Amino acid sequence: MSESSQDARRRLWLGIFFMCVATTLFPIMNGIVQVLSRTYPSEQIIWARTAGHLAIVLLLVVPRYGIGILGTRRRFAQVSRSLLLLGSTTLFFFAVKDVPLAKAASISFMTPFFVTLLALPMLGEKIDPRRLAAVIVGFLGVLVVIRPGSEVFQPAALLIVGSAFCYAVYQIFTRQVAGIDRPETSVMYSALIGTVVMSFVVPFAWVTPNSIVDVLLMLALGCLGAGGHWCVAKAMTYGQANVISPFQYWQMIGSVAVGYIITGLFPDAFTWLGAGIIIAAGITIAVTESRRR
Repeated sequence: MSESSQDARRRLWLGIFFMCVATTLFPIMNGIVQVLSRTYPSEQIIWARTAGHLAIVLLLVVPRYGIGILGTRRRFAQVSRSLLLLGSTTLFFFAVKDVPLAKAASISFMTPFFVTLLALPMLGEKIDPRRLAAVIVGFLGVLVVIRPGSEVFQPAALLIVGSAFCYAVYQIFTRQVAGIDRPETSVMYSALIGTVVMSFVVPFAWVTPNSIVDVLLMLALGCLGAGGHWCVAKAMTYGQANVISPFQYWQMIGSVAVGYIITGLFPDAFTWLGAGIIIAAGITIAVTESRRR
């Protein structure tokens, strides 16, 4: 094996490693949200998540680039994507109070399907029959997980569908600003606008933390969220997105583990079946996208 081949293989494994780290951090963050939601309003938890993320970004980005990093040639797109990310986070955090983490993770995997459907009207990208079939199969998998009309149906699961939709549109706006603004500019806007909006909301819902442990858990939300997103960005620098992205489904394993620690319950057979269908359809879209490009 040549030295260049060995280097390429090493970089690929690094990319996979960082993606797996990211999708291990996110379930831990969601588990903390579920625990804190028993005592504190979701508005306060969302504010802690965004403010903690902003503090980390300010510490890392501003000393290097200065306040001028907020300069952008696509202000509308930056503001829109930031509000969409906040909307996605808000819907997910409100839902995860009542929805088991494994089920929530399974439904959130709808994002690639929404991106595929929205790429046509928003980016002008065509959808070939194979990708469209994968989207339909993926949505069927979501129906298996949610089971609308059954006794186990949870209305809060629909909030996660909305969260996945907002995150899909956020990703499309992110594509539109990529190559025009610095990545650091996009990160700054995402953290700053979410914090500003929630800072107007949180005084009306504030509950003073009961213990130093709860304060530390709130601080951990920003660290875990920022660390997870950094690992995702880092992973994408080591390999092609279509190869690295499918490893985001590792989050399902983390969600099952964290959910079991919190509640002592495992997902039922329908959740496993639906998650398997969704993951298979998502990988099909990733492979099809790779061949198309």
